[in-house]
Parts: sequence; C-alpha cells; structure tokens
Amino acid sequence: MEKWSAATIRDFRQTLLAWYDAKGRDLPWRHGRNPYHTWISEVMLQQTQVNTVIPYYEKFLATFPTVADLAAADEPTLLKVWQGLGYYSRARNLQRAAQQLMTDYHGEWPQTAAELEDLVGIGPYTASAIASIAFDQVVPAVDGNAFRVFARLLMIDADIAKPKTRQLFTQIIQPIVDPKRPGAFNQAIMDLGSSYMTAKNPDPEHSPVKAFDASYRAGRVLDFPVKTKKPRPKPMAYYGLVIHSPAGYLLAQRGANEMLTGYWTFPLILKETLQSDESTAPATVAEDIAEIERRWVAEFQLPLTLTSVGGRIVSHTYTHQRWQVTLLMADLPTARPLDFFPGKWVSAAEIADLPLPKVQEKMMQRFASQRDSRAFEKN
Repeated sequence: MEKWSAATIRDFRQTLLAWYDAKGRDLPWRHGRNPYHTWISEVMLQQTQVNTVIPYYEKFLATFPTVADLAAADEPTLLKVWQGLGYYSRARNLQRAAQQLMTDYHGEWPQTAAELEDLVGIGPYTASAIASIAFDQVVPAVDGNAFRVFARLLMIDADIAKPKTRQLFTQIIQPIVDPKRPGAFNQAIMDLGSSYMTAKNPDPEHSPVKAFDASYRAGRVLDFPVKTKKPRPKPMAYYGLVIHSPAGYLLAQRGANEMLTGYWTFPLILKETLQSDESTAPATVAEDIAEIERRWVAEFQLPLTLTSVGGRIVSHTYTHQRWQVTLLMADLPTARPLDFFPGKWVSAAEIADLPLPKVQEKMMQRFASQRDSRAFEKN
C-alpha cells in the first residue's frame, strides 16, 4: 500500500478541493448545510443513481419539509412518496428516526457521527456524511465511492466485501480529510468516484488527482478495489393472480412479516407452497392452477376459474431474491364479499393512488400489454 507524507496529503487536499470548487456537481441537497436535507439525500442515494433521486428528493421535501412533518406522516402517504425507490425499509427507518429525533432529542440534531449512529437506520457512512457536511466534524464518509477512490489512489488490497475493512479504510482516510472543509472533502470524493474513478470505464488519464494515483502509475486501475463476489439472488417462482370483478381488481396488502410490507399487489402465491411434502416431480401449471382454485374456495370462499395471461414471465430482482411471476387471471361476474380474504376490490382508476412496489407496476404493465394484444388479435 502506498503511504503519503504530510506534504503529499496537503497537496492532495488542495488539488481535490480546487477541482471540486470548480467542477463539483450542483445538487439540490448541497444548497446550504441542513442536516435533514443531507440525511434524506444520502438515504435515497443508497442503491439509487443521482439523476433518479433528484425528483424523488424534491417531492419528498415538498411533502415533508421538516423532521416534524416526517415524524407525523401517515404510512400510506410515506410509502406513496417513496414508491419507485425500492428498499422500502429505508422509508420506514427514516420515519422512525424522525420520531426519535422529535421525542428523544426535542427536534435538535446530534452533531457527531457517533451520536448520529444512535438514530434508527443511520449507519457509519450516513452518520459521517451528515456530521461532516452539516456540522464540520472531521471524519471520512466511507461508502462505495470512497472505497474505490482510495483503494486506487493508495493501492489498498483489502477486500471491501468484508465488514472489518471499513474500519481499516476509515483509519487510513482519517488523517487525509481536510480539517477545514471536511464536508466538501467528502463530497469531492463522492464526485470523483462517480466521474473519473467509476467502477467501470474510469478515466484516470484525465483525473484531477492523476498525480496521486498509484494504481494508474502501476497500470492496475481495474484491479482495485478488491471485492469478492456476492452470491447470486435466489430465484423465487410466484403466481400473480389478476382477479377482476365489476368492483375492480382484487389487491392484497403485504403483511408485516413479508417483503414490501404495507405495499399493495395482486395476490402473490409462492409456487413451492403449492406442492405437498410427498410430491417429488414438479407440478405443471395446470396442476398448480387446480390447487390454487381449490385453496381459494376452501380458505377464502372465493371460487375462481383461472387461466394463463400468457406472454413472458414478470421478473424483478431484489438484493437476495429474483422474483419470477407467472400471471394468471380470472373474471368474476359479481364482486364476491371478502370476509375471509385480507384484501380489497380496487377500481382500475384508483389502483395508482395506492402505494405500489415496482413488481406490481411490472405485473400491471404485462397484463395490460397481453390484454391489448388479445383484443387486437380478435379484431
């Protein structure tokens, strides 16, 4: 690993911040040093691109301008505003932390990274980002960008997939952070990691910190950072039931122990739950349909005649799972009572008013495209 002298560190800070002052991104959450704004943006930016986040960020702040507004929000409104960003536990943790701020801190923000980590859902990176940007605490904000930038600059070969590596990087970067402008320093590293030092197709030749880049001099830029591969998401086969009646479409709200808690979807049935313990051969779609129809009569008193929607399977990938949803449909002549089914009839016009996960949007799009295709073929 490369080690920098005090003089090199001073030169690096000066070079980096001069570039940032001239070329740093003009982002809405960088207008001022409001910890609430920094917090919301950093949580939204987890797993999401900057250009995607900006309209969500602006809508979120328009709906919940202050921590107090977020703390008092009703969950359907919160989930609706968050809809499309995914990783929905982030939205719930935002609200829980806002309520914690109002209750335990009387609306006043803790000003150090260590104190900020006591808030629900705030980890070391987000705490350091808020503390440095809003309160000038001299701490490094170690995220994917910081891992990549400093692994290349210093040729650090520690595996960033291992939890203990974060502490190593924190210790290495801490003395490099500019003590007068720690927030600008951390944001400059973010901008550097998303421009000249991206994971793929970096441009070290034109990087403003090329002179400090040991991996570039060694011709080994793409060797860093070192990261072991994550296991592939587990495939999960579902049936999605598009059930229509004169009262609308049948939707179910995801439960507290399920992924996508609080969001609304067509009823989803995990295929593996349809097979008995004694069965050895995989069931056919026709056999699965027969079993679903039998169970819906027995459990919900809802007689169905299901047919395949056709077309491609709906696919959606989460961090650990890849959902593959086969759509089935049924038309009921009357709106059956839902005394035993945990859902409701929703008109087509009202579905969009509910908080919907991305997989539901994909199911609706696929169903609509197949329905239109069949109508065209009949004509």
